[in-house]
Order: sequence, then C-alpha cells, then structure tokens
Amino acid sequence: MSAEIPTYTAFDGHRQIASGELAVVVAATKRAIDEGADGPVLIFDDHSGRQLDVDMRGTTDDVLARLPVAAPAEELTSRGPGRPRLGVVAREVTLLPRHWEWLGAQPGGASGALRRLVEEARRSGQGRERARVAGEALDRLMLALTGDLPGYEEATRAFWRQDRERFTELTGAWPADVREHVRRLAARAWPEHEVAG
Repeated sequence: MSAEIPTYTAFDGHRQIASGELAVVVAATKRAIDEGADGPVLIFDDHSGRQLDVDMRGTTDDVLARLPVAAPAEELTSRGPGRPRLGVVAREVTLLPRHWEWLGAQPGGASGALRRLVEEARRSGQGRERARVAGEALDRLMLALTGDLPGYEEATRAFWRQDRERFTELTGAWPADVREHVRRLAARAWPEHEVAG
C-alpha cells in the first residue's frame, strides 16, 4: 500500500488561501500575510486536523528554509555487512503456554507468526482506522475553524451520527470555502458515500 501524500490547507479567517503540499501552502500563506490578511491565519494538516505553527518572519525563502525536512528512510539502510536495519524493537509479550506452543510451531517461529497476525489485522481494519482518523481530524478542524459559526454543535453531532443529510443542511449557511473543506474532510470519514454539495 502506498503512503498518502501529506496535504495542508490554510485559511485567512473563513477564506481558504491554499491547499496542497506544505511548501506551496506556506508560500501562499506568507504572500497573504504580506498583503495584509485579516486573520486569523491558520494552517491545518489535512490528515490530522492539527494546526501548524509556522514562523512567518523574514522572506518567503527564509520561511521555507525553516520548514521541517522529511528524514531519510533509515529502515532499509545497511551499516555494512550483515542484515539491514529494519527498526525491529524487542518488547515483552505475555502469553499462555498453549499460545507459545502454537506460535513456535508456525513457519518463521513466534516472531514471524506475530508479525503476520499484526499485518493481517492492520489490513482488515484499515478502512475503519482511516475513517476514525479522518473523523478526529475533522473534529479538530471544525472546533478551530467553525466553532463560532451557527449550527456548529449540531453539525458536529450530525457528523458523528453519520447523518449526512442533516450535516449538509447545517453546514449549508457556512462560508463557502469552509463549508467545502469541511464537507471534503467529512467525505473521507464516510468513504462509502459522498457528502452532498
């Protein structure tokens, strides 16, 4: 499964400034601030719904130079001869003797069997997990961005009840940029249905 590319969205009050990759959003936000944005100017991580604190002092190049850089993937780098570093962490697992007996009889031993079981559980629960994470992200974003808008509390309750029709109705009077962004994030939490526009 390929990793999801992180996206971010910036708002000047209830007006969307930009959405996309971090550097693009930060550059557009810096430009908006330099042009006298009314504010508050907020940048959100679309995956987590958390606000990013970006130091906007200096030129756009200065601001972009201070952004965090993704660390190189060390998991598969080798330190010379021998097995590559895979990030294996040893921890204690407490099981009954019959569980250890069963694990020991599996191909690859106990560790291999446990890894396969964990990966299988992760795959089978990915949809639910993705929906949960998307729901929590929407909840955080709505609190910060729409907490002062009419119908906020009712819209939040409708979202968690998965009452798509009521959610759409309650968000209908919100500023267009906020409404569309919130509905887009809600659609991630409700993958089998799109939120009506």
